Amino acid sequence: MQALKTAGLEATTELSTEHRPTAEVEAGKIARQADRVDAVNAKADRKAAADTAAWERVETATSRLPEGGEPIHVGHRFEGRHRNAIAKADTAMRRSIEATADAERARARSDAKRARADAAAMTTDSRYRPGVDGNRIEKLGAEIRKLERRIIEPCYDAERGYVPATAEQIDATHARLTPYIDEKRDQLDWEGLRAAQVDSGTATGYSRETVKKGDRVKVRGHWYTVVRVNAKTVSVPTPYSWTDTTPYAELQDLHQPE
Repeated sequence: MQALKTAGLEATTELSTEHRPTAEVEAGKIARQADRVDAVNAKADRKAAADTAAWERVETATSRLPEGGEPIHVGHRFEGRHRNAIAKADTAMRRSIEATADAERARARSDAKRARADAAAMTTDSRYRPGVDGNRIEKLGAEIRKLERRIIEPCYDAERGYVPATAEQIDATHARLTPYIDEKRDQLDWEGLRAAQVDSGTATGYSRETVKKGDRVKVRGHWYTVVRVNAKTVSVPTPYSWTDTTPYAELQDLHQPE
């Protein structure tokens, strides 16, 4: 922005507070990540090609020098040509060394960017793991219900304390919170992903209706016997005096006794 103004160009900034659809945000993140990796890889390839071309120019320049490192014959009619050939070979050598250094730096940046991209891809993959998706849906649902309760919750009056909200107060709160509720509901597009995971078998879709006390459940690669079934979790024993709870979304498998 400052560079445009310095150049004498008029520049303005427009900020939008409108909520972007979740699918659009997710697609944008993945696309930008891929573009950054492609750009740095392309730069590394260009620098490598420039390095190769520079060394080819060195070979061409040195091939024009007299064989065996013959000294300059001062006063000879080829003295000027000999000095020019040496100068060109020296220039080509210095430029090739600089090109090699540039190529090495570009390769290092490319490797670092690729490593960051791999880490980002792992992070992206983890965001779509079945257990993570199930927990995210639960959290979004709880946030939506909390906002909906706030619309009709009692209002504080300095003289009477908390009293039921009037119709006008409910309408005003509804208008104020509706954008936030709509945003949370849009983020529940994860439900579609979750349903697809269940259909494809990558997610289990267990619930209080399907898991019973005494069943065997697989959690993080280990099998446990269910000691209690809760609304959103199951309780499994530990080697100690307490039990652990695990969300249904994180159950990997279920075996029920005959």
